[in-house]
Amino acid sequence: MPELKVTEQHLKRDAYLYIRQSTPRQVLENTESTQRQYALRDRAVALGWPLERIHILDCDLGKSGSQSGGRDGFQNLVSEVALGKAGLVMGLEVSRLARNSADWHRLIELCSLMGALILDEDGIYDPANFNDRLLLGLKGTLSEAELHFLKARMRGGMINKARRGELEMRPPMGLVYRDDGVLILDPDAEVQAAMRLVFETFDGLDQRCKPRSYSTSRASVFLAGFARE
Repeated sequence: MPELKVTEQHLKRDAYLYIRQSTPRQVLENTESTQRQYALRDRAVALGWPLERIHILDCDLGKSGSQSGGRDGFQNLVSEVALGKAGLVMGLEVSRLARNSADWHRLIELCSLMGALILDEDGIYDPANFNDRLLLGLKGTLSEAELHFLKARMRGGMINKARRGELEMRPPMGLVYRDDGVLILDPDAEVQAAMRLVFETFDGLDQRCKPRSYSTSRASVFLAGFARE
C-alpha cells in the first residue's frame, strides 16, 4: 500500500506541492486542471502531513516546463530537496514538474539521495527503490516525448496552412490584416505617416549617409508613430 512507503523520517520533514500550467492562456482556461493540482494537498494530509507543513509552489503558473531556467518555483523545490527539507514532493503528473529529462532525472537523483518521496495522481514512489525509479524515469521520458509530438503536430498544421496559402504570420510593423486576409496599411493615420516618412527619408538621403543623421525632430515623429506597437 502507498502509505507503507511513508515513514516517520519522511513525516518529520515538509511536503512540497508543485503547481504549473504551461501558458497564461491555460491558466485562464484550464481551471479544472489547476484545481486538481491544488487538490493534491489533501493527499499529503491523508498521509499524515499537517497543513502548516505543506508548502505550495505555484509561482510557475504560465511557464513552460521544457527547461528549468526562469522557473523560480522549480528551482526553489530542487533547493529544498537538496537541503534535506523535503519528505514528499508532489505534482499532478510528471509533465507538471518537468518536460525535460535532464531536469526530471536531476530531481529524481536528489530525492533518492536525500530520502524524499515523489507523489503524483497515480501513486507514491520512492526514488531509492529500483522499480519505482525505473517507472519514474519512464514517465519522464514519455513526458518529454509528448512535448516533441505536440510541437510536431503544431508545425505540421502550420506547414499545411502555408501550402494552401492560408497561414497568417504576424505582419510587419505598419501593416495589418483585413477581414478577408489581405495585408493593408494600418488605417491609423499616424502610423501611415510614419511609414511614409521612413521611405521618404531613405529616398532623400545619400547612400553613404546613415538614418541617424536625419533631424532629431522628424525622427521623433517617426518613433512616436510606432510607439503603440
